[in-house]
Amino acid sequence: MVTDNGRSDFIEALARGLDVVRSFRPGSPSMTLSEIAALTGLARPTVRRILITLEELGYARTADRGYALTPRVLELGMAYVNALNMWDVARPHMEKLVAQTNESTSMAQLDGSDIVYVARVAVPKIVTLAVTIGTRFPAAATSMGKVLLAALPPAAVPAVLAEPSRSGITPRWQPSPDALSTALREVRAKGWALADQDLAPGVRSVATGVRDGEGRVVAAINVTVHAAETSVETLLEEHLPRLLRTAADISHDWSLTAAIPLA
Repeated sequence: MVTDNGRSDFIEALARGLDVVRSFRPGSPSMTLSEIAALTGLARPTVRRILITLEELGYARTADRGYALTPRVLELGMAYVNALNMWDVARPHMEKLVAQTNESTSMAQLDGSDIVYVARVAVPKIVTLAVTIGTRFPAAATSMGKVLLAALPPAAVPAVLAEPSRSGITPRWQPSPDALSTALREVRAKGWALADQDLAPGVRSVATGVRDGEGRVVAAINVTVHAAETSVETLLEEHLPRLLRTAADISHDWSLTAAIPLA
């Protein structure tokens, strides 16, 4: 919902437009004006004007039930990924990791209480949940989410997790605050995290952090396997060392890239 926090330069119309775009969630590819108005707290005439503007710009279209977003919205997210140059730096290392493990690898960042996938190299295997660039999952139930949450100051974690998930997924593992705090302490101590079917049946993964030149965890990278095919022992004993090496290599290259002066 729009909030200006009392700042004089706040552009309310832009904030309202972003609220409308964000109201389209998994399971709701198209919605009526009334549904969007209810989700955003905006008046129907305001929602209508915003949608007409988005349609004119190519970001929305009319649909059977009202309006739907168009693939052009992906340009907004990819602008962020491309600006970081994350994919260009990470991709060769991730492809090498996939060749070594014959398993999929992904990179994600934290957005509120969710992780958002920003890079991925996949192998053609059947898994419970489909994953693409931009996919969101509740952070606490994923290996990458645990890594990213553990990288935060412990006092900041409750406020981050208090934000409602926008993933549309109900994870299997929904820990108490104490249980999650204990799990994150273990991640900080080890430098990596395991998620053994915490998100959904059959999904098992291990993750670690990718750091910038100042040593800050700015993303997480994982190896994901099917629980029926790969044991926890294999995941940790064979795939984890390769994952840690890959994360270190990406971190090294990322820091070098960031150090290159702009022309």
